[in-house]
Amino acid sequence: MFNNILVVCDGNICRSPTVAALLRELKPEKTVSSAGLVGLEGHDMDQMAREVARANGLDCGDHSGRKLTSALCRDADLILVMETRQRDRIISEFPEASGKTFLLSHWNGGHDIPDPFRRGREVFERIYPMLRQATEAWAGKL
Repeated sequence: MFNNILVVCDGNICRSPTVAALLRELKPEKTVSSAGLVGLEGHDMDQMAREVARANGLDCGDHSGRKLTSALCRDADLILVMETRQRDRIISEFPEASGKTFLLSHWNGGHDIPDPFRRGREVFERIYPMLRQATEAWAGKL
């Protein structure tokens, strides 16, 4: 049912590429991609996000940031966001995506997962388990 999954954050260089890599690892039969509301187009994944993922045994692979578009929303069966404001913005800008846009933490508390961008390694290390737990909860439902 949910075969094409899109993971969205702000810049598409920290949280969403990490979650996309986690979800691809957990559900290799699914098509998983990522984008950002502001999307730092063409940018590689944030180096600290990549290092923390690698330290936790996750290879995020190649990445090129991109901006969320109506076509990406249309083609996705499920859109996962990190924060309530991101869900609200997607629903406002792309109303056709309203029924398929959910918080990543939907199955484990429904809380926002903060953006670690330009913060210290300790913030990335604190957020990584939140990303993993929420992604594992979704993987169990897919």
